[in-house]
Amino acid sequence: MAQYMEAALPGRLAPFVESLVGYRITGARPGTHIGMPSDTLTLVVSLDDPLDLVGADGREGRYDAMVAGLHAGPALIRHDGSQHGVQLDLTPAGAALLLGGPAGELAGTSVDLDLLIGPAARQLHERLSESEGWESRFALVVQALFADRDATWQPRPEVGHAWRLLRRSRGRAPIHAIAAEVGWSTRHLGTQFRHEFGQSPKTTARVMRFQESRRLIGQGRPLAEVAAACGFVDQSHLNRDWLDLAGTSPTRWLREDEIAFVQDTTGAAAPS
Repeated sequence: MAQYMEAALPGRLAPFVESLVGYRITGARPGTHIGMPSDTLTLVVSLDDPLDLVGADGREGRYDAMVAGLHAGPALIRHDGSQHGVQLDLTPAGAALLLGGPAGELAGTSVDLDLLIGPAARQLHERLSESEGWESRFALVVQALFADRDATWQPRPEVGHAWRLLRRSRGRAPIHAIAAEVGWSTRHLGTQFRHEFGQSPKTTARVMRFQESRRLIGQGRPLAEVAAACGFVDQSHLNRDWLDLAGTSPTRWLREDEIAFVQDTTGAAAPS
C-alpha cells in the first residue's frame, strides 16, 4: 500500500523548493531503493526507523533527517518494505539558503540535517513524529526550514543563467553555446559552475538528460522512444548512461525497485 501526498507550497518558496511530499509505503518487498541523480538536492525526515543509507560517495549512515547533495551516481536506501517520511526536493538556491553557501559544498555526499540548521533538525524530527496529518506536518517543515531565513549566498548571475539554460533544455543545450551566451569561455564557465554546484556543466547536462529519461520511462514510454526524446544516440547509449549513473538498467529498475516505481508513477513534474 502506498500513500503519497504533495504539499501546495506558498509562492515565495518556488525558487527554493521543487516539491514537498509526504509518503507512507507498506507491504513492499524488502530490498534496496535507488536514490537517483537529479537536478535537485534531497532532504528527508524519516517518521519511522532512521533512513538506512549508502550515499553516492559510498559512505554508510542512519539518519532521522538528512540532506543529499547533487550527485552523479546512485545512493542506496535499504528498507524492509516500509518507508514513512517527508521529502523535499530542494533547488540549488534552496540548499544555499539553508547552508549559507553554495550548494556545491554538499555535492556527492549526504549529511545529517543538523549540520545545516543545528538543533532545529532534531526538534523538527520530534515534532513531525508526534504530529498527525500531512497538512500539519508540511506546515511544520516550512516553518522550521524557511521562516525568517534570509539568503546570505547568491551565485554569480552568469552561473545562475547557465543553470537555467541547461535545465530549460533538459540537458540538451550545447555547453559552448551556453558559455557564449553568458559571455565566458567554456573553461571559465566550468570553473565557476563547479564552484557553485559541485559538478561540471557537462556532468550536470548528462544528469538532466538521465532525469528526463527516468520521468518518461516511469510513464511507460518505450525505451527507444525515450532515447530519441532525451538526446541519446540510441537505446544502447541510454542503457550505458543508466548503468553509469543509476547502477542499473531501466528494465531492471522498473522490475526490482518497487518503491521507486510507486513514487514515480504518482506524477513527478517535468522541469519548466
